[in-house]
Amino acid sequence: MNPSTEISYSPTHLPSPPNDPRHPFNKVWRGSADGSVRLQGIPQFDDPYAERKWIKAHMAAVFRFWGKMGYGSGVEGCITIRDPVLHGHHWINPIGVHFSSMTTSKLVLVDPEGNISPHGAQLPINAAGYFMHSAIHTARPTISAVAHCCPSHGTAYSVFGVPVDTTTQDACALYDNHTVVHDRENIVWELGPKFRTAVIRNWGLLALGSTVDEAAHLLTRLDKQCYVQLRGIRDGTVISKQDAEFSARVIQNAHNLYLSFQPEYELIVEETGGAFLR
Repeated sequence: MNPSTEISYSPTHLPSPPNDPRHPFNKVWRGSADGSVRLQGIPQFDDPYAERKWIKAHMAAVFRFWGKMGYGSGVEGCITIRDPVLHGHHWINPIGVHFSSMTTSKLVLVDPEGNISPHGAQLPINAAGYFMHSAIHTARPTISAVAHCCPSHGTAYSVFGVPVDTTTQDACALYDNHTVVHDRENIVWELGPKFRTAVIRNWGLLALGSTVDEAAHLLTRLDKQCYVQLRGIRDGTVISKQDAEFSARVIQNAHNLYLSFQPEYELIVEETGGAFLR
């Protein structure tokens, strides 16, 4: 391994939430008065190899979750995540492997040229998915994970070619954080520099995150909002701008979005006995 290609931290390494009670992460929980009982945000790593192991575990768990949710659609759907060890490398799922059978050992590491690295599974990948995700990673260096799949509700809603509305509390995670991609060839331009969720017209859903957990949770919230609006509530009352902004400041914090997926992660561990960690 060439030492010059190694980095100590992933580009999206986030500091731990401060103890300041005004921080968005500290607004969603209460612990003990002496501080011995508290919630932790996104884990911090001094060892990039330990971080890589953690990233792969959570990536495989997200696929198991997608399988439970019925998000599979043939060979459609993939996730890419920046590798914290090798600069410019990304982890991706192999093509043709069902989400429900994903394990860490099946994940593929791809180099900056799109070639399969010997440091991951030696399996073929979805070419179109890789190149679309690679373009997003290049344009958005502060993004760690890019997730795309074709869930039934999101795919059905995508035919309208319009963004979802902020009609529920959960949808505040999407407030001013959401767009529609009308032309896949211009996906980077249409996402712009800040949006982390998108309906891809006539195709499916896309979500970006500082962690794969964040991307997974945002995509699920987007799919649920698509369901709400498909149920004929497209003309419902929209949450006020003031209330939506207030909720978004808390909900959209990276640590809170990571936290929101942890119950699903723990359930996947329990239900599978940790089989996805093989």
